[in-house]
Order: sequence, then structure tokens, then C-alpha cells
Amino acid sequence: MSTVELDQVRKIYPNGYEAVHGIDLDIAEGELMVLVGPSGCGKTTVLRMIAGLESITGGQLRFGDKVVNDLSPKDRDIAMVFQNYALYPHMTVAGNIGFALRLRNLPKDEIDRKVKEAGKILGLTEWLDRKPAQLSGGQRQRVAMGRAIVRNPSVFLMDEPLSNLDAKLRVQMRAQVSQIQRTVGVATVYVTHDQTEAMTMGDRVAVMRAGRLQQCGPPQHLYDHPDNLFVAAFIGSPAMNLFEATLTEGCRSVRLGSQEVALGDELRVTHPALAAYGGKKVVVGVRPESLPAVHDGSPATADTRLVGDVTLVEALGSELQVHFNIDAKRVYAEEAMDEDEIAAGGGVARVAPHTAAVAGERLTFAVDTAALHFFDADSGAAIWN
Repeated sequence: MSTVELDQVRKIYPNGYEAVHGIDLDIAEGELMVLVGPSGCGKTTVLRMIAGLESITGGQLRFGDKVVNDLSPKDRDIAMVFQNYALYPHMTVAGNIGFALRLRNLPKDEIDRKVKEAGKILGLTEWLDRKPAQLSGGQRQRVAMGRAIVRNPSVFLMDEPLSNLDAKLRVQMRAQVSQIQRTVGVATVYVTHDQTEAMTMGDRVAVMRAGRLQQCGPPQHLYDHPDNLFVAAFIGSPAMNLFEATLTEGCRSVRLGSQEVALGDELRVTHPALAAYGGKKVVVGVRPESLPAVHDGSPATADTRLVGDVTLVEALGSELQVHFNIDAKRVYAEEAMDEDEIAAGGGVARVAPHTAAVAGERLTFAVDTAALHFFDADSGAAIWN
């Protein structure tokens, strides 16, 4: 087992295109690090450089204390799990799992032992004599993982391994992959474009955009303390509501179009840098769950309420997702939001399931002002300290 360290790793192609701009990233032994970002952000290129499938233009890649920039893939002691399972259809599950071991000319009894151990970890014991065609998609993906596990590699690399599965199976496999990774205890780099997958699986998540690392940290920290507009918009489903706003002098309130929301003293303590933005334009962000609907008897004061015109109500059983408009301009972080989110416009609130929310009518929300986020209107950087 080993750690993985990327020190200012870059990738420039012969045509001059720089796909990865000086990435710094450390993956601890046994850690599951998820690289996430929109298509074309460079996450797969980073994975391929770690694997040795792409050359490194600049910087250093280390496994433990060893620089591996110039080592061939077979000399790096890595195992990869791909999006397509790449199983041999004529071989049994046991044959597929043990194939790499046979290439290394290990004794048959040792191969059988390792295959059975992997089968037990993966819940495939009763399927070892089956062919891939007789397995479900999730079982085939576990066979592909088994082929990697039996090699006892120093590093696991996974390139969107669940993207070929249907939605329900993908949810099941997320938990299984995480459990398997913890059982094996190998440093793992996992690439996905699905931020929900990243949040539920990663010990830490590295968010990439246009070949640059935007932020890296535990999933909850990224959700609660995004460093910039891109991370704020990318992490979370539904996405954070982002609006153009103006802070009043003294930062006692924030104006969102024609409405004004009072800010409590605690917010000025947690965001001391706001003091420099009094009277200036900012971008204000609020998560959908921080906009509960106001009911009769609600403790929300009148000066922390926001009134929106309801455009759509989606009933999800445990909650309603209420789409609404206010007269403040919405802000979109480029590449962080999909076309449907942008086309919908307005904002989204998550409210109690029996809320009287009707499209075409108005609804009043109680703004959790302690949970508001603020960003510099020019740079997009979060305003904290």
C-alpha cells in the first residue's frame, strides 16, 4: 500500500493545449479520493497520468517516497476499474478474477485462494462458476473490481465505474464500492462527473474545472464552505440559489431586487470580511433547504422573509421542491449547472410536504440568514474571513 502525491502536475499536449494546470493533491493510504467536475475539466487526464497512460509534462507524481513519472503502467503497482467492465466473455467469474494472477505464473492453489477471498469480499462466492453473460450489471462491475483486488495493488484507480448502471443499481453499488474500498484499505482515486456520487462516496472530494483544482476537502465541508461560486453551484442538488444582491451600509441587511432581508449579528461574526462590502454589490447564495415556507405561527420575523412567485411545485413525498421567481437577477456559475437548471431560471426551495404551494401564486419563505453565503461579484471568491 502507498500514498499518492501530485506536486504541480501538468499536462500540455503537442498542439499546445494545457489540459491540467499544476495540480497539487495528496491521497493518504486507504483514502478514497473522488475527482469530480464537468465533462472536459481534466479529471480523467489526471487519473490517466497517475496510471501512466498519459505522460506528465511537468511536476512530480510520487507513490510513497518514489517518483514514478517515468515508470510504465505495469511497473507502478496500480489496478484500474473502468466504465466498461472489459470482462472476458468465455471465462467464468473465477477465471476473470484470477486472470492477472495466472499471467504472473502464481501457483494454482494460491490463485484459487485469492479468487475465493475476493469473491467473499465482493459477495460473488456463489457466482464464481458463472459466465459474465449470466450476471447483472452490478455483478459484472464487482467482477471487474475483484480482478483489481486480487492483485493487492498499491493504488486503485476507478474511472466512472458506475456510469453504465441504471439509477437504482447505481445507488446500491455506491454503498458496495465504498464498503469494498474500506475493506481493502488501498489509496483510491475515483473519477466521476456525478456530484451526488462524489458526496456520498468520497473521504475527500477534489472539485476540478478547466484543468484546475477548485477546492479539495471532506464532502460536508465543500457543501458548507465552498471557496467560490463554481463549487457552490456544482456541489448540491438542487443547486444553491445564487442571486445578485447589494449589502447595505454596515451590512445590517441585504437587498435582493425590491426585497430586503435583515442580517443577524452572528453572520457578521462568521463572515468578518463582509465589513468591507457595505454598500457594494455581491452575490448571495442560499441552499434550497434554508428557505422553509412560512406558516401561521412561524417564528420567522417579518424582516427575514422572502416572497416569491411560484412557477412549479414538485412533490417528492418527503418534501416539496418549489421553484419560484423574485425580481433579483439569478447568477449562473459557468459549467457548474446543467441546461435544465439554467432553463428553469428562478430559485428552488425545499419545503414541508403539505405546504400550500400552488403554481401561479405567491409563497413566503423564512430565510435562514445564518446559512447565507456571500461571494465577490467580480472574482466569484467566497467572502469569509
